[in-house]
Amino acid sequence: SLGSVGILSDVPANAFGLGMVNTIFSYEKGKAGIVADLAYGPRANAANAYTGAINQLYAYYKASEKITLSLGQFNTFLGYEVISPTGNFNYSVSYLFNAGPFSHTGLKIDYAATEELSLMFAVTNPHAITAGSNPTNDYQLGAQVGYKGQFLNLVYGAVDGSGINDVFFIDYTGGFDLSDSFFLGLNATYSNSSSADTGYQGVALYLQNSFSDTFSLGLRPEFFTTTSGAGDASQSAYTLSANKSLTSSLNIIAEVRYDTSDDVTFFGKNNVTGATLAAVYSF
Repeated sequence: SLGSVGILSDVPANAFGLGMVNTIFSYEKGKAGIVADLAYGPRANAANAYTGAINQLYAYYKASEKITLSLGQFNTFLGYEVISPTGNFNYSVSYLFNAGPFSHTGLKIDYAATEELSLMFAVTNPHAITAGSNPTNDYQLGAQVGYKGQFLNLVYGAVDGSGINDVFFIDYTGGFDLSDSFFLGLNATYSNSSSADTGYQGVALYLQNSFSDTFSLGLRPEFFTTTSGAGDASQSAYTLSANKSLTSSLNIIAEVRYDTSDDVTFFGKNNVTGATLAAVYSF
């Protein structure tokens, strides 16, 4: 569950458990199509606005070869990681993923300017509203600039129905192949609201090396700070993950994670170590 320390965990410690099942239906005819992305299980329940049922549900229209309009609920464009473990190298998620929006409901326009440059603009409901209403008539504006696999993301507006509408997010995500086998990914985020006098900032690195076609090892060091008028609180996490592909569809992730902080406690302690063994199947 989502804990006060910001760790997303599928099941309680010292137990076997389920993560999530994710089924995506899509249909396209001519210039229009629809995507229905359903997710069930503890991991989906912790991360989805609609209690793990609808991960994404949107229709899209290709107005031209370069412009696509989408209307509905879609996963956030902020951040490096996604809800489904099939899209992540690490099984546990970062503080940055946990702190930011998971999904947005509204309209977005994608513009593929060139093969290397992409632009996106979005108008959505506050992302923390889950009932499908918008009682304060506040909205979020979002934008993204992508170039050669590097993305700068911006969001501004309301995040809930509290009436506070000046919450600002700026997020960079990208990565570089430093060699044929070694990859360096990066996610850096800053968020703040002057009205609420709260925010957060952090950075996560993704160092991954492929030793063979079926085995790779990755380290994710992350540093995260929440800010407020009452004072700042910092915490960090170091996650070592081994990925072993048993088949083209079945991947085993063995992971050790160490969280530490002088400002917050983890189950009553200033540091905690956890180990996870996960089976991730995709087709």
